[in-house]
Amino acid sequence: MRKHTYADQLVGWLAEEGYTHCFFLAGGNIMHLLDAVRTRMVCVPFVHEVGAAIATEYFTALRKEGSGKAFALVTAGPGLTNTITAIASAFTESRELLVIGGQVKSADLSRGKLRQRGIQEIDGPALVSSICKTTLQLDYPIDKVQFLQAVRHGSEGRKGPVFIEVCLDTQGAEPVPEANWDLEVQSPAYPKQDDLDSLQELLIASRRPVLLLGGGLNRIITRQCLEDLTSFGVPIMTTWNGADLIPSDNEMYFGRPNTWGQRYSNVLIQQADLVIAIGTRLGVQQTGFSSDQFVPAGRIVQVDIDEAELEKGHPRIALAIKGDANLLLQSLLRMNTSSEDVADWTKFAREVKRKLPLNETTNTTGEEYVSPYVILKELTKVAGVDSIIIPCSSGGAFTVSYQTLEQIGDQRLLSNKSMASMGYGLSGAIGASLANPDKTTFLIEGDGGFAQNLQELGTLVANKLAVKILLFVNNGYASIRMTQRNYFNGAWIGCDTETGVGFPNWAQLCAAFGVPYARMDHENFSSEEIRKLISSPGPALIEVPIDPEQTYFPKISSKVQSDGSMRSDPLHLMQPPLSEDLAKEVFKYLV
Repeated sequence: MRKHTYADQLVGWLAEEGYTHCFFLAGGNIMHLLDAVRTRMVCVPFVHEVGAAIATEYFTALRKEGSGKAFALVTAGPGLTNTITAIASAFTESRELLVIGGQVKSADLSRGKLRQRGIQEIDGPALVSSICKTTLQLDYPIDKVQFLQAVRHGSEGRKGPVFIEVCLDTQGAEPVPEANWDLEVQSPAYPKQDDLDSLQELLIASRRPVLLLGGGLNRIITRQCLEDLTSFGVPIMTTWNGADLIPSDNEMYFGRPNTWGQRYSNVLIQQADLVIAIGTRLGVQQTGFSSDQFVPAGRIVQVDIDEAELEKGHPRIALAIKGDANLLLQSLLRMNTSSEDVADWTKFAREVKRKLPLNETTNTTGEEYVSPYVILKELTKVAGVDSIIIPCSSGGAFTVSYQTLEQIGDQRLLSNKSMASMGYGLSGAIGASLANPDKTTFLIEGDGGFAQNLQELGTLVANKLAVKILLFVNNGYASIRMTQRNYFNGAWIGCDTETGVGFPNWAQLCAAFGVPYARMDHENFSSEEIRKLISSPGPALIEVPIDPEQTYFPKISSKVQSDGSMRSDPLHLMQPPLSEDLAKEVFKYLV
């Protein structure tokens, strides 16, 4: 009869905590944990540890309310080092991610005296402590309360990764005595009444308010408030992390401002006299790199659970409210506004939205290529109202997605923008699909990024996942090519096949993995072959030929100063500049 181990006990505690899936790559230093998890959870092997960790992040972020969570299980040494990009990305995006790692026997730990004693030994907690909320090294068995306190820390307050490293002999040890101790549940951080009173005063005095909703808001709660949000009468915008909080066709929705944002959204938020930013850290990508020019004539209210974000000094904040974003939103919707004046502002906002379309005529696409703006405008309708859309995390495919996509119905959007790591998309789409097997997942990825993690096509096929990949093929790294053109007069290096970057034949690659393939032409989604691939079960890859010289407008322009520093234009002054007449019409409140 098989011996019951501490590893079995740990896995049992995780199951009680709601974990149902384990994404892993097998290794000797996790052998007891892997044996314990194989009969208790859905175990999905990945080709590379970074794929497992990325998929874990997206699975947990996109899981249905009340359904199970996933954790990543990796071996010692390279098993952990291979996950670092995913851990760092989840940390910067404030997303829950549990990584459990193996370690050599406790007797083989160097404990800082040697560079290495045991084979594959590296001090995991020391390596990732700066990008985790909690790290633990278990060189002896700990009790349930200590273990689950660490696990739960990742989902409490501002979310983030948790890394727990378990020595091999600890995994195989005898279970510890069980005890039914109650774990303390963290109470919600209620905003102070004085802050709510101050917010009410600012709101009543405002004539041009904007609600900026961020990823710190719970989507289910926000959707439950949708009718109240709409009737509140204040223009609503979202950050990229909050992109699917509200459908694009909502009458009060006015887009996604950002350094690569929608022009009309940038123009409008810069003319607000009050921006109430809820659940967003207001990083420089959100405010523009010239954060001192964000909302130049208005006041900013920032609501965040992390006091450090409220005190960082940029942008300038009129009212900083520390508290739970969801509770603040619910309190806000019970407040009064200066409705008549706000109605005039909303009418103006609609006019600006009409005059500044998402697909600008200044963009040029060669005759033999497909416009990324055109097909991404079509995608949300083709995908269906309950689909999942995963824009990649860097490059042209990424920025065009967030400039162009108009989410409808219950569609979900998720990416990882803070690290902007190439190669993130495919594993993220796999995690999203595993969490939602009854839905179709669409991945939008460039050839440069896709090539960095294409080994997970094997995972995609093995699990027969309904992931449809739109692969933007433009012969390299468009953003790097653009940088070298704009700042270094076309001194090309390492940006395409002509400068040494190698890519496969995509049709042959798909054939090798057994992934159905088609190449898009000017018919776009009207092609019968492509429609069939999208509607069929299982995975598919659609190669989308993108002009290597495709322009990506509008954009914020930056200039190199004489001292070598960079200076960027404010959000509303995107390139190419608007005509003088149009600028007068849409810059009505800018002095």
